[in-house]
Amino acid sequence: MSRFNKLLVVLLVAALQSCLLEAAAVDLERATSSSDTTKDWWQVAQFYQIYPRSFKDSDGDGIGDLQGIISKLDHLKDIGVTATWLSPIFASPMADFGYDISDFFDIQPEYGTLDDFDQLIAAANERGLKIILDFVPNHSSDENIWFKKSVKREKGYEDYYVWHDGYLNASTGVREPPSNWLQAFRGSAWEWNDERQQYYLHQFAVKQPDLNYRNPAVVAQMKRVLTFWLNRGVAGFRIDAVPWCFEVVPDAEGRYPDEPLSGYTDDPDDSSYLKHIYTQDQPETVDMVYQWRTLLDDYKRIHGGDTRVLMVETYSSLDYVMQFYGNRTTKGAQIPFNFQFIVGGNGDKNNTLLNATGFVKIINSWLSQMPAGQTANWVMGNHDQRRVGSRYGEHRIDTMNMLQMFLPGVSVTYQGEELGMTDLDISWADTRDPAACNSNESIYEQFTRDPARTPFQWSSEANAGFSTNSSTWLPINPNYVTVNVETETAADSSHLKLYKQLVTLRQTRTLQYGSTRYAAVNDNVVAIKRSLSGETSYVLVANVLDTSVSAVDVATVLYATGSYRITLANPEANAAVGSNVTLSSLALEPYATLILESV
Repeated sequence: MSRFNKLLVVLLVAALQSCLLEAAAVDLERATSSSDTTKDWWQVAQFYQIYPRSFKDSDGDGIGDLQGIISKLDHLKDIGVTATWLSPIFASPMADFGYDISDFFDIQPEYGTLDDFDQLIAAANERGLKIILDFVPNHSSDENIWFKKSVKREKGYEDYYVWHDGYLNASTGVREPPSNWLQAFRGSAWEWNDERQQYYLHQFAVKQPDLNYRNPAVVAQMKRVLTFWLNRGVAGFRIDAVPWCFEVVPDAEGRYPDEPLSGYTDDPDDSSYLKHIYTQDQPETVDMVYQWRTLLDDYKRIHGGDTRVLMVETYSSLDYVMQFYGNRTTKGAQIPFNFQFIVGGNGDKNNTLLNATGFVKIINSWLSQMPAGQTANWVMGNHDQRRVGSRYGEHRIDTMNMLQMFLPGVSVTYQGEELGMTDLDISWADTRDPAACNSNESIYEQFTRDPARTPFQWSSEANAGFSTNSSTWLPINPNYVTVNVETETAADSSHLKLYKQLVTLRQTRTLQYGSTRYAAVNDNVVAIKRSLSGETSYVLVANVLDTSVSAVDVATVLYATGSYRITLANPEANAAVGSNVTLSSLALEPYATLILESV
């Protein structure tokens, strides 16, 4: 549940870091190597995110569901997916479309039943696919029985959530919130509850009260949630909104400190108005992730089977993110999400102007800070971000997929990116996202995540083959007539066909085990070499700008010798697969990307 308010702050920090590195732009070449001869399944996996509400509707109500996912598992198998993680499918009043959970042990009726879920696990297993669930630990719905009991101060639930009396303003006689803390969806993070006569903390929507992780009963309860779904056959969890799990302990007088102003905006209701030094990125959160990793490892030790994985969502500073990998004595999450291709660009809303130096800085930011012995991962987009083609430009859609698949480690694709789906501008009337709805018609487009959540485009039939209903929960992008699975499968070349070729390339030993060398050759050209002794070497060259280049010397910067030929190319390259090339003198069309193999 990444938030644009939080993202704005991080983007500005990333822009500052980029400026500090500018002088060393072309020298950011690094080499990585691996002596591994075997890797666990997840280390070379192709992960795929499904936003269930928008994937496939099986019952004609305009909303995607579990049976719809089951009906399309063959698509995942066909494009080489190893594991798919599902955005929340748990029982929910849908104030935040499943991130407000009323029952962590049941399925949202719109999506199906526990029996449907068990069918999904069985059908996925038949195809060799793994299912990852979205674990939402920071908060529940206010309709959850735990919260209702906490409101009534029932025994064992008194401190299940973060409660506070607030303070009486002596001059006005009005009771005020405990601190100036702001929620991610605009406005105070504190809400008064008349029945309990206290404020509760909600760092997201008012219907999403924060659980109190300083209460051991809450910690134990959430571990029971994980175990329940492990028992039903899931292969791991993507952990949502991790940085918010803990906030500072109040002082001896029970007071929470106010957070300082950030200076990033003059809007006092915007989350980025404050620096969240007391409500996010606390050290206890890292330890909590370590505990969840221990639970998963213990589960494997007791029950056998493949490794269960943790995928952690955090848009925090890289030094904090890297802690989630673990340390010398304790294992952490296998996959702390690498959002650098989302937040590490120009520091603005999109990356359409990002040059080769910027691309290499993004790659280097992760690989140079990742602890030794860990596995990198690459996330270009998700349900909380504008689509890759809309952020980086449609001419770069294939380039971004090629980069993601070519770089070492785990690849994570958001549904539709394999097709080159793009954002649809959603009107105020059609807006559904609470991040936008909590603002107003004049500014909602700054906050909305709806444009990237439109229904998946399966065919050129009515409603893109997503639903038989006359309307869908969000409008469908009109470009579905040409951008869809059916059309792209039949075409001689398409985003989808190139994506499948990239998945096949990722399965080579060189890309699974080989060393990596990368550099910005000039403002236009990114060059990456993957090599492994005794195996074919591969080189990716990408002209990321809208001007052509000639006589580019890739051989020198990559220490690449010998002959190479084109094995994959995007349409912008206007190049013939199988043609020989000279690495010391390459010519590249605007936005051209080639993958070359040694011969």
